[in-house]
Amino acid sequence: MERIIIFCMLFFCSSMALTAAPHKIAKYKQLLKTIERLEPIVKDKDVELLHTPENPVDECLFTAVTCFQKGTLKLQPENSQVNSTFTQTIRALKRFTFNHSGKQCESSCESYEKKTPREFLKSFAKLIQKVIR
Repeated sequence: MERIIIFCMLFFCSSMALTAAPHKIAKYKQLLKTIERLEPIVKDKDVELLHTPENPVDECLFTAVTCFQKGTLKLQPENSQVNSTFTQTIRALKRFTFNHSGKQCESSCESYEKKTPREFLKSFAKLIQKVIR
């Protein structure tokens, strides 16, 4: 009986480990879709340029995602007709969490070049694609 219980516990633990990774990937893919949904409805002219992390090294991924999340708060809708969709999409981006690897990054958000909101979102999408791979 004891062996059956141990077997069941091992089976359960191994199945949980196998399902954890696909869940994270699905979460990142959903985030990628959210970013892509935001791109065409964001105001891109006469707006503040945003610090845009590009090609951060692995230990700087957490910092880069944090910079992108802060930057999304500065985005504006292209017009009043897309305002509700825009607001819902921004809310979804704010709720996203990225696991910190524990390593420290020496760069800050301000160290990255400033770009337009659409370029900012394209770079954010590239970063998430990098995380998915």
